[in-house]
Amino acid sequence: MQHYFVSDVLSVGKVVSLPDNVSHHLSRVLRAQVGDSFELVDQNQQVFQAAISQINGRVVTATITSALDRNVELPVETTIVSGLSKANKPELIVQKATELGVNRVIFLPMNRSIVKWDQKAAKKLTRLNEVALSAAEQSHRNQVPKVDYLSGLAALNQLSFDTKIVAYEESAKIGEEANLVKAVRATKPGQSIVAVFGPEGGIDEGEVNLLVNNGYRLAGLGPRIMRTETAPLYFLSAVSVLTELLS
Repeated sequence: MQHYFVSDVLSVGKVVSLPDNVSHHLSRVLRAQVGDSFELVDQNQQVFQAAISQINGRVVTATITSALDRNVELPVETTIVSGLSKANKPELIVQKATELGVNRVIFLPMNRSIVKWDQKAAKKLTRLNEVALSAAEQSHRNQVPKVDYLSGLAALNQLSFDTKIVAYEESAKIGEEANLVKAVRATKPGQSIVAVFGPEGGIDEGEVNLLVNNGYRLAGLGPRIMRTETAPLYFLSAVSVLTELLS
């Protein structure tokens, strides 16, 4: 069943005119008909089932038929921070991280970042937030993750999180495996956790020291060295296993 997000507050029996993008997808792409059902998520992250009541040109009107008791969000508020990486890697990170339950994705330049966004940041963010929306619809999330850009680690250190880790390949090389598990298990439901990941060249020693001095814990992600686009997905999978499957 198709799954969309709207900015309204919904209730059973309410009749709503769907946003242009949703109307277009239903009527033009899917060729939906009056009576067809789909899901809507309102601004309170409540999921409802709706049915098309009218199609008038490009405008689709729907009636809310029932409330669905469904919450697929991770128990902890999870943020990943990625150093700027090349090509389409940011899109891949956002798409797959959304499917795995991330709440926020932050991109920022690091010392070993090859690419720079500078004046392109606004355009990049528009595209990446579109990717997040599409992935949230596909994975039937209760919320759409927010994608942000910060100027650097100094700006990141102005943000507050309950648990803070930095994925560091040197920790993985020496066989450190426990800090990730300890950090996730110490984060209670409703609390926040953030993990920082370097670009293709990794995080340099000065950046590691800056993060550690601001309360971040070094954590290895198993014995293998992962690519910049793989490491955040490993982390999110671990969060899911430790907070959902083993809770």
